[in-house]
Amino acid sequence: MISEELQGRQFPPLEEPVIKRCIHTSADFDYADHLIFSEKAAEQAIEALRQGALIVTDTNMGKAGINQAALKKARCEVCCFMADPEVAEEARRRGETRAVISMENAAKIVREGKRPVIFAIGNAPTALIKLYEMIIEEGLRPALIIGVPVGFVNVEAAKEMILNTEVPHIVARGRKGGSNIAAAIVNALLYQAVGRG
Repeated sequence: MISEELQGRQFPPLEEPVIKRCIHTSADFDYADHLIFSEKAAEQAIEALRQGALIVTDTNMGKAGINQAALKKARCEVCCFMADPEVAEEARRRGETRAVISMENAAKIVREGKRPVIFAIGNAPTALIKLYEMIIEEGLRPALIIGVPVGFVNVEAAKEMILNTEVPHIVARGRKGGSNIAAAIVNALLYQAVGRG
């Protein structure tokens, strides 16, 4: 049904399953036009997943939406620091959002360089802004940033920041997105990494 409604539109082979899964998740065909992939982002993401990437989400809902069987098959893990008590305490002490502190914690894993790290951001524009700052100021280089927070305040500006980096990215331009879309993108890439449809 999705293919029929797309009226024969063609997409790059590795991007097509990602676009269609976002449409399937949301029933919103705007993703066919507004999901922006940096050059070879899908290819690089699939390779990172095949290397046992760590996926960092900005919500436990996003974490829960990622297919556990595919994660296990790919030898990948997913984590979310948002509910950690020490994150909440540090955020309170510094007057920052938990998303900012979570991104700082995850950046330490990126810098260790032991495994690829993929960020799947579906809720917090401040997470994207912090990632952008660390990319520009510290040369942070995650394997991929999925930038699909939903909403109004700072959302579009935060996404544009990531679109203007050389870090591999998949971004839903505009206001649309959400934790379900972030998980859908990860799943579509995971299924390709492990050889499932």
